[in-house]
Amino acid sequence: MALSRETLEQLRVDHTEDFTLADHDPGWLPPTARDLSKGERKELADQMLKDNVKELAEAQDMLYADDRYSVLLVFQAMDAAGKDSTIKHVMSGVNPQGCSVTSFKKPSDEELDHDFLWRCNKALPPRGNIGIFNRSYYEEVLVTKVHPQILDYQRLPVTARGKAFWQARYDDINAFERHLVRNGTVVLKFFLNVSKEEQKARFLARLDTPEKNWKFSAADLKERAYWDDYQQAYQDAIAATATPWAPWWVIPADRKWAMRTAVSDIVTTTIKGLDLRYPQISDADREALAAARTELEAE
Repeated sequence: MALSRETLEQLRVDHTEDFTLADHDPGWLPPTARDLSKGERKELADQMLKDNVKELAEAQDMLYADDRYSVLLVFQAMDAAGKDSTIKHVMSGVNPQGCSVTSFKKPSDEELDHDFLWRCNKALPPRGNIGIFNRSYYEEVLVTKVHPQILDYQRLPVTARGKAFWQARYDDINAFERHLVRNGTVVLKFFLNVSKEEQKARFLARLDTPEKNWKFSAADLKERAYWDDYQQAYQDAIAATATPWAPWWVIPADRKWAMRTAVSDIVTTTIKGLDLRYPQISDADREALAAARTELEAE
C-alpha cells in the first residue's frame, strides 16, 4: 500500500450525513507528496503505481484461485476526468482472462425494453473475476436527472418525475448493490472529481494536440454548460447511495498521478483484505499427484 489507511479514509464516503461535494478538493495531494518538488512527486508516483500494479496482479491471482468473491469497480466522472487512463494504468498488470471492462453508452432499443439495471446486471463479473464499469447504472440518476426529457423515450409506466421518482431509483440501486455484496461481489465505486478549470485545460489540450483531436466531441462542450447541474446530481446520488456495504470513493482527479495512486491502493488493499486462500487438495488428490510424478519420472 502506497498511501496510509488514514489518508485513504479521507476519500471514503459510506454514510449520507452532511455530505457536500464542495468539501472534496479536486487538487488534493497526499501528505507524503506535499513537501516534494514536481519532479520528486512524479518519481514517487511512478514507483507507487508500479508497486501497486505488482501487488494487484498478485491479489488478482489469489482472487481467481479462491473463486468465492468477485470485484466490481464502478467509475463515474465528468468528461475528461480520466476514467479511461485510470483504468488503463491501474489495471495494466492484471491477467486479462480474469478481468472485463464494459463501457455503457446510450441504451439500445433492447435495453430500453428492460429496467434500468438490466444491462448492467448482464455484465457483472463472475466469481474470481474483476469487472469494470466505465460509467454504469448511475447514469440513470445523473444524465437523466440533468436531462429528464430522456425519460420520455424509456416507456416507463410512471409519469411523475419529482423527488419521489429519483428516491425510488436510489432505493433500487441500494437494494441491487446490497444483493450483490450479500452474494460475494465486492462493490467499489469511484467518482473521479475533476475541477471545471482542469476540465477546460484538458479539453484545450485535446484541441491543441493533433493526436488527441479524436478524443474531443462537440457534445463534451455542450454538456459542460450543465456543469452545476451535474455537480448537484452527483452530490445527490453519492449522498443517497453511499452505504457501508458499497461506499463511494471521491477521488481527486486534477492530478492524474494522485488519482491513479489512490485508486490502485484502494483496489489492491480491498482485494488483499478479503479472506482469500488457494484451494486445498484432499489426501486422495495428493496421492494422485504423487502417482503422476512417479509415472512422469519413470519415462
